Amino acid sequence: MLLWGLRALFVIVIAAIAFTVGSDYAENAMRFVLMVSAIGVAMVLIGIDMLLPRKSLAALSGAFLGLVVGLVAAWSLGLVLDSLIKSIMPEMDETGIRVITAIKLMIGTVSCYLAISFILQTKDDIRFVVPYVEFAKQSRGNRPLVLDTSVVIDGRIADICETRIIDSPLIIPRFVLQELQAIADSGDKLKRNRGRRGLDMLNKLQTNDKIEIRISDTRLPTVDQTADVDQKLVELCKKLDGRVVTNDYNLNKIAQLRGVDVININDLANALKPVVLPGETIRVKIIKPGEEPGQGVGYLEDGTMIVAENSRDKINEEVTLSVTSVLQTSAGRMIFGRPEGSLPAPPPRRSRSRIQGTESRV
Repeated sequence: MLLWGLRALFVIVIAAIAFTVGSDYAENAMRFVLMVSAIGVAMVLIGIDMLLPRKSLAALSGAFLGLVVGLVAAWSLGLVLDSLIKSIMPEMDETGIRVITAIKLMIGTVSCYLAISFILQTKDDIRFVVPYVEFAKQSRGNRPLVLDTSVVIDGRIADICETRIIDSPLIIPRFVLQELQAIADSGDKLKRNRGRRGLDMLNKLQTNDKIEIRISDTRLPTVDQTADVDQKLVELCKKLDGRVVTNDYNLNKIAQLRGVDVININDLANALKPVVLPGETIRVKIIKPGEEPGQGVGYLEDGTMIVAENSRDKINEEVTLSVTSVLQTSAGRMIFGRPEGSLPAPPPRRSRSRIQGTESRV
């Protein structure tokens, strides 16, 4: 909006300068020609400027910096123009002086417009480079969280937002939304259900007044439009100085290699699981028999698997177990225990044929 206001002001100033110059002529036709020519030049410049790739920058600082650069450029060009005029026309009448003044005003207006417009469309991260020293833009406030397609479909992010622990704005890139729509329209029933679940989660997030969520249409000129979603997410996070939220292992590694901070929902879930030490007691419902004789298997509320000795005959019953050991695997955490007061389970017996085979080999 500010950019369009700048363009309108530019056209008005150009037209006013042309009208001022035309006031020296008695013919109205000459005034009209000058004004139309000036407006035409202004429109051509605006058209050329609109063809350039537009980028974002803080409007106030960009306009101020552009104005300073434009005035310095106009002053320099004015000195060059004065030198040329003095060398060509040592003496000028009053009309000529007014024309030269109008030309200088035109040059100043064009220089300021081009400088401000250029800076308004530059990248967000301005870097002022001094020899061997580089000052990069520093973020203020909470860094935004950019959501991946997988974490939206997963749905746990909506429950996390309900706890009010997230105070950063959530960013949904437009290409992630398009990918969700493509999955929801898939011919595969499983993919279609996953896509619809993702859209439902987005609707739940948008109706949650505890968080700020935005759909981002930020353009990424450095990334091909046909690139995969993971590459676009990494570039968007670098542009916004944000963090990507995902549960995709591959995206996690790619983002870390590119220097982008990652919040992995699976790591967060594992970190929030209760810590159980050997010797403590827990109460759990036995769901099914285990792999070894006498074992029963149950689960805590967070999904942690409990392997209970001497509990195969207690299926569908709640038992109090004494924790014997805790095992952390790639699939998650497993807790081993046995009912209070029971003896440790004997080691599994080897069959007679196996023993005989061992003796024969000896």
